[in-house]
Amino acid sequence: MEKGQYRVLGLMSGTSLDGLDLALCWFNKTNQGWQYRMEATQHLPYSAHWVQLLSELPNASGPEIQRLNAAYGRFLGQHSKTFLSKHPGKVDFLASHGHTIFHRPDLDFTYQLGSGAHLSISSGFPVVSDFRTADVALGGQGAPLVPIGDRLLFSDYAQCLNLGGFANVSFEQKGNRVAYDIGPANLVLNHCAQLVGKAYDKDGQLAQSGVVIPKLLATLNALDYYQQPPPKSLGREWIDLEVFPILKPFETQAVNLARTCCEHLGQQIGKALTKGPEGKILVTGGGAYHGFLIEIIRQHCPYPIELPDSQLIDYKEALIFAFLGVLRWRKENNCLASATGAKTDHSSGVIHFPKY
Repeated sequence: MEKGQYRVLGLMSGTSLDGLDLALCWFNKTNQGWQYRMEATQHLPYSAHWVQLLSELPNASGPEIQRLNAAYGRFLGQHSKTFLSKHPGKVDFLASHGHTIFHRPDLDFTYQLGSGAHLSISSGFPVVSDFRTADVALGGQGAPLVPIGDRLLFSDYAQCLNLGGFANVSFEQKGNRVAYDIGPANLVLNHCAQLVGKAYDKDGQLAQSGVVIPKLLATLNALDYYQQPPPKSLGREWIDLEVFPILKPFETQAVNLARTCCEHLGQQIGKALTKGPEGKILVTGGGAYHGFLIEIIRQHCPYPIELPDSQLIDYKEALIFAFLGVLRWRKENNCLASATGAKTDHSSGVIHFPKY
């Protein structure tokens, strides 16, 4: 019989390049469903060196990408080993999302940096990684993958909204879990803040001090992606090709650009949430701290918006990738075709062991 309790370290690196999230999690399967607890968490900001490497890697040569795939895997392994040394006790395995370098399901591939083999051997623990590739091979978007965790761990909420590099949502509809990327979030908001020398727009103060540029707002709202039905997902490539060229002529008006982008995102997110089921909405991810964006979302969505404690805001994705690892370890489905568009639900992820 498969055991019901697991202690797992989840590793998450988001597209905004702010750093690595580690969440040591406990899961228990009962007759009533799954229970979870986050035992310990840590955020490791990337050094300027790693930020440069990761941001420039999409333009690197094949050999250089593979070299850094190994190096980043060892980087993850070393930090995991250090983190776990401070929290003794049996750990069943690590579950790593990796860092997305390419996401082009339209071209039949996705690529998350961080070799699972190097991570496993350098940490000394079994590892579950590469959660997205199998879904793309099955005709899916390879994203979003968090919805199975939303369904099994956060069923008290009508919808779950994540505000990371991108904004994405998931909810139940006619017995299926519907989920998709709504649009950009922190990637664009941080870009506006960086124009005035800030890493991010703390509490939305920059955006709140500007005024909306009507022509720009109309252009952003008219982007084709918003008219596409789910399942659908976004990668950094879409922002580089479709969004940044629209923003560039207005970069000399950084404050007004921030205000306009915030209004645009708030409108699109509010519109998407309103199309979902009525009830309380759980909001997590770094964008949850952008008070002005939350205010605009509330203006465009009549449902109650709930911000949980800071640990869940910051580490929900690391928690859920740890949970995806548990489901893969148990050979249970962790990717939902209703969310990704794949041919079937399936159990995705590659398992590596420190000794062969």
